[in-house]
Amino acid sequence: MKKKKIMLACLLAAVLTGCGSGNGGSLPEQTEGNAENEIENEIESDMEAAAGNEAGTMTDSESDIAAGRVDSEAGTGAENGTGAADVESVQSTERISQEQTAGEENVEEESAFVFGDSVTMDYNVNGRELPIYCVDTEEKKIALSFDAAWGNEDTAELLAILKEHDLKVTFFMTGGWVESYPEDVKAILAAGHDLGNHSENHKNMSELSDEEKKEEIMSVHQKVQEITGYEMFLFRPPYGDYDNALIDVLKDCEYYPIQWDVDSLDWKNEGVDAILETVTEHKNLGNGSIILCHNGAEYTAEALDTLINELEAQGYEIVPISELIYKDHYHMNVQGRQISDAAE
Repeated sequence: MKKKKIMLACLLAAVLTGCGSGNGGSLPEQTEGNAENEIENEIESDMEAAAGNEAGTMTDSESDIAAGRVDSEAGTGAENGTGAADVESVQSTERISQEQTAGEENVEEESAFVFGDSVTMDYNVNGRELPIYCVDTEEKKIALSFDAAWGNEDTAELLAILKEHDLKVTFFMTGGWVESYPEDVKAILAAGHDLGNHSENHKNMSELSDEEKKEEIMSVHQKVQEITGYEMFLFRPPYGDYDNALIDVLKDCEYYPIQWDVDSLDWKNEGVDAILETVTEHKNLGNGSIILCHNGAEYTAEALDTLINELEAQGYEIVPISELIYKDHYHMNVQGRQISDAAE
């Protein structure tokens, strides 16, 4: 059931194309007159295609979820998964408690982050507010990210592999996941990884009022702050669903809106080789790419070691999103690439 929920949650992800490769040099030319329509058409097309690819295997109820007609699926999914949560949390806690204790004392100093000058953050592209799908950089840096919404079987294993490679990544967590696995939240932070916000109830953010948007964001923020003392600043909208208002609310809450340009498709549970091929041969993979994975997908942990090796063999340095993005004085292009103002 949990694997099924991960698949459904990912079907509406809006992925813009062309972010990683070329660092801007190979972007398609666009005029101001048609850019806004092209942005919206790309997003709508990607969402419809994602839902359509799986429509034949879904029940009517599941199709409603994939089509965005049920906006509370993830919140109830998290609740339904709490039956096994206590057992999973105890097992995970036993595996990671020693590492967590060793790292807790210095974690706040290491993770200190100052939100940038919001006046200099320009997300507007021809009237559309865009989140950060990737980053324009000449350095061969990319970011790995893991969404945590339902499962927890692999968290300790993922942390162990990342530690072995001496890598830091970003975990985006829902409020339900934080409540179910507080010791794992502490362990992720103690290991030096970013703690990212994935909303309280995994709803479609574009369907909420501004006040509801803020509540979805700050509820998780408060939970994590109470557990760890950490002030989160990275937000990934569930299903990749956003609107102009969400970007404005996030700025007011001192959050950076984060998407991805390389989807590992690990949520399809098609095997290790499928994950490796999808990521390492992805047309968007390039300097500044943000890679999407999940901590509860069936083959992700098994694939991670080889994935890291292959990405590093291509010359990429893997960093957390907090290190990849520009903090301020930036603007976006039509493909969701964050560009430093100093570069132009």
